Amino acid sequence: MAAGPVLLFAVVSVAPSALFWAALRLPALCRWLRRRRAAPVPSEPPVEQVAADLRRVRRILAQLPAGTPAARRIGTRQAYDELLVTACRELGVEHRLDGLREGTDRDLERLRIEDSLSRKGFVLS
Repeated sequence: MAAGPVLLFAVVSVAPSALFWAALRLPALCRWLRRRRAAPVPSEPPVEQVAADLRRVRRILAQLPAGTPAARRIGTRQAYDELLVTACRELGVEHRLDGLREGTDRDLERLRIEDSLSRKGFVLS
C-alpha cells in the first residue's frame, strides 16, 4: 500500500481543525506578545515628584514650632530621610543613612547628601 494517499488523507482531514484552532488562539497570542513588549512600569516615583516631596517635607521640618511633640518631629525627620534615600537611589548618590542612629553623625550625613544632590542638579530649596 502506498503511503502517499494515506498521508494526503491525514493532512486534508487534520488541516481544517488545526487552522480553526490557530485562528481561535491568535488573538490571545497577540495580546500576550503586546504585554511582553510593553514598557516596564517604574517602581519609583519620578524624580520631579521626589524633589517636590523633599522640598515640602523640608519646609515642614524647618517650620515646626517649638512646642511640637517629639513623635511628630521624629516622624517628619524620618519621612525626610526616606525621601533622601529615594533621591539617592534614583540619582546614584551613595548614602549611609540606613546605618546611622539619630544624632550628630546622622545630621552630618543629611547635610552631605543634600550637598551631593545639589551638585547633581537636584533643587532642594
